[in-house]
Amino acid sequence: MAKHSFLLIFLLSFVLAPTNPFFCDASNDDGDHKLYIVYMGSLPVQRDSSNYSPTSHHISMLQQVVGGSDVTKHHVRSYKRSFNGFAAKLSEKHKKIIAGMDGVVSVFLSKTLQIQTTRSWDFLGFSESIKRQQKYESDLVIGVIDTGIWPESDSFTDQGVSHIPAKWKGHCKGGANFTCNNKIIGARVYSPPPYLTTHDDHTVRDTVGNGTHTSSTAAGNTVIGASFYGFAQGTARGAVPSTRIAAYKACYQGGCDEASVLAAFDDAIADGVDIISLSVTSDRVSDFTSDTIPIGSFHAMERGILTVQGAGNYGPASGSIVSLAPWLLTVAASTIDRQFIDKVILGNGMTLIGRSVNAVVSNGVKFPIAKRNANDERCRGYSDLCQCLRSETVKGKLVLCEGLLKDEAAYEKGAVGSITTDLGNPDNDCSKVTYFPSLNLNPKDYAIIQDYTNSTNNPEAEILNSETFEDHSAPKVASFSSRGPNPLISEIMKPDVSAPGVDILAAWSPIASPSLYSSDKRKVNYNVLYGTSMACPHVFGVAAYVKSFHPDWSPAAIKSAIMTTAEPLNGNYNMTGEFSYGAGNVNPVKAIDPGLVYDISMKDYVNMLCNYGYSAKKLKIIAGAHSLSCYGEHHRSLVIDLNYPAITVNVKPLEPYIIKVNRTVTNVGFPHNLTYKATVLPNLKMNITVEPEVLRFESLHERKSFIVTVSGGGLRIGSAISSSLVWSDGKHYVKSPIIVLVS
Repeated sequence: MAKHSFLLIFLLSFVLAPTNPFFCDASNDDGDHKLYIVYMGSLPVQRDSSNYSPTSHHISMLQQVVGGSDVTKHHVRSYKRSFNGFAAKLSEKHKKIIAGMDGVVSVFLSKTLQIQTTRSWDFLGFSESIKRQQKYESDLVIGVIDTGIWPESDSFTDQGVSHIPAKWKGHCKGGANFTCNNKIIGARVYSPPPYLTTHDDHTVRDTVGNGTHTSSTAAGNTVIGASFYGFAQGTARGAVPSTRIAAYKACYQGGCDEASVLAAFDDAIADGVDIISLSVTSDRVSDFTSDTIPIGSFHAMERGILTVQGAGNYGPASGSIVSLAPWLLTVAASTIDRQFIDKVILGNGMTLIGRSVNAVVSNGVKFPIAKRNANDERCRGYSDLCQCLRSETVKGKLVLCEGLLKDEAAYEKGAVGSITTDLGNPDNDCSKVTYFPSLNLNPKDYAIIQDYTNSTNNPEAEILNSETFEDHSAPKVASFSSRGPNPLISEIMKPDVSAPGVDILAAWSPIASPSLYSSDKRKVNYNVLYGTSMACPHVFGVAAYVKSFHPDWSPAAIKSAIMTTAEPLNGNYNMTGEFSYGAGNVNPVKAIDPGLVYDISMKDYVNMLCNYGYSAKKLKIIAGAHSLSCYGEHHRSLVIDLNYPAITVNVKPLEPYIIKVNRTVTNVGFPHNLTYKATVLPNLKMNITVEPEVLRFESLHERKSFIVTVSGGGLRIGSAISSSLVWSDGKHYVKSPIIVLVS
């Protein structure tokens, strides 16, 4: 997670992560045994449920490979409510034996996944007075897989909330001193693996803060006067304040164990949640059958439950995105028109502007800037003072640090403040909450203050407290947000959409450090964060809002409505903008009335996987009773025909190409007898035709198919170009990106 250089994910990567923040093998006390997940697909519905016990089956399988040893020492948990599988401590030899057993789809290491408002909803045009379906909204239950929740927050009171919906099958198992109410109606906690250090007392109560923040962004109550020390003051609210919350605590300080995340999926699906939010990501691309998030979200989709996931904080590198499955709704982070800036005034009178959320008032006091002691042999060879800290050098002074969070060690040595830069983020488009006077400068301005410090005998500076700045260039994609193209299935555009994920105020756990510095003991009820973990719950909330109007819509239909009504973003991007922001920034108001949707069934996804290259035998285990239309013969060229709301075609460099793509739209507009005409955004580097160009609908849910032909040539390897197809009846504008990727 070292590349999670932003937001809570970035901060957690340094403050909370284990020694190797990228990857942790889940080992028990026996060095050659590690925690593995054995995935066995759907539950065997063809068997008499009274005669089949998943746990007994799993124990029997373990007994066959571990022999006479105590099987219970190896068996960690079974997945038996929504799909089939188990987690166990295995040696490499045991793992290979189980992988060869009948009914086993995959066996893979349980890795550590990482955790990735007063203004943002208004910025999206989603006012407090927006049209609502109150009854259906209050019947919805959102499942949040995260670090837990702070139940006493004003964002989660149940004043005026009706009784728990009769459909709810979950329980409140929040642990000691945790009480649910009519707002938080479900709570489950999963034991952290032994390699994660935690002081939690096995409770859903949030000690990290992330889960409270994301839950309130999506479904928090309306709270007047919320702020962080006066910053971002206003009315905090979620997209669907009447919706119920079920909290599944699978994440701790240090990350989220995959085995626990999969257990949370297993429970959330069976408990009856309507939508699942997941603000965590892996740091690497894995096959769908060896990654808990695609597995869990696939079985959620099978039950009609949409899963929303943050794109990850590995940007801006191309192909850095790790949320790749087509049944996931993947969210990039964008900016809003409110920024928090800070200023530093140098001793020579020069003022530099940086970014931070700094509540410390300077009162006109300048502090000396620490300089390297040229005679200190111990620090010779270090380019950054923060790499070689000495109390006698930094005590009572400001410290210059290359890299966020290096400055905490300086504070421990007596520094009174810091001026930092992040060489990996020259845009400097995010503000981090600070405990001491601090700000982050772009590399160019940081070089100025370095030159001043090195050329002055007694350099000094004053760091002012932060102020609010209106950013007229918003929305733009945040620099940290992971980018496409999809490194696993390039025909599937990722990310799908973008949403506000920078400088977001939402509820916070009062026992969690607001700056994520261990020395920061301030207790706050609301905090400002940035990252795709903050963007994810915005779309999560929009998805719940859409479902409250259309409770019978499939996950794919809801996803399509959000994608095809999204708005374009500002800014210049590598390759093509769609690989940064997907279909665009979400528009909640338009998403409830998209006119047409691109629907995808469970069978469609299974057939796509078959065409991609998964064996029919394996897919039958995964999909259970669902039939396949391809048996053993793979057709990679047909993957592009998955009825996705975006089209991405792969072409060879410099060669001419003509590619035909099939799509089908379903009429969900009113009135039902509508005529749509196709328009293509012109791009001189390619030619796009649509046949037919006119679609006439007579009834609700009527389906019409069309063919898009994309042609051109002469493109360089590694490049991408884009256009857009728009179906319109004069009221609805159903937009679909079209991307040509040269690989």
